[in-house]
Amino acid sequence: MFRCFYPNEYLDSTYLIDFEKMYGQGYRGIIFDIDNTLVPHGLPADERAIALFKRLKSIGYNVTMLSNNKEPRVKMFCDAVGEPYIYKAGKPNPGNYRAAMKKMGTDEKNTLFVGDQIFTDVWGANKAGIYSILVKPIHPKEEIQIVLKRCLEKIVLFYYFRDKRKSGGIS
Repeated sequence: MFRCFYPNEYLDSTYLIDFEKMYGQGYRGIIFDIDNTLVPHGLPADERAIALFKRLKSIGYNVTMLSNNKEPRVKMFCDAVGEPYIYKAGKPNPGNYRAAMKKMGTDEKNTLFVGDQIFTDVWGANKAGIYSILVKPIHPKEEIQIVLKRCLEKIVLFYYFRDKRKSGGIS
């Protein structure tokens, strides 16, 4: 019932992803959400985010940010990390996930998506056929509509973890 919302992986932080390992597995493009995935909501790129994007470039990745936010907020972050972006993306509609892949010259088989929300980020990535990584939100302060969605996300995560345990994916 909830499987369309399940991420391929669920991790504590974007900054814990083994991007070198993923590159070794053939991934060449990464689409990122920004707010609460890379920095707290609305904040500019910090040293940790800037260092991450330098590291990703040195590994050989192409990257594009995909945000439902307005251009001024997205541009501020992306200018600091030196990466392209798509704003007002309309996630979970898969169209701009595909546009991001086209920008990067990648496809569904060699692209990762990293985001903090199930009903926009993960669901959209799954609909586009992209490997999805859900990360825990960086900061608890969020807009009210996101707070409400987090309550529903807890239900999906309950079934996600239950199904993973049943299949032997979690101990």
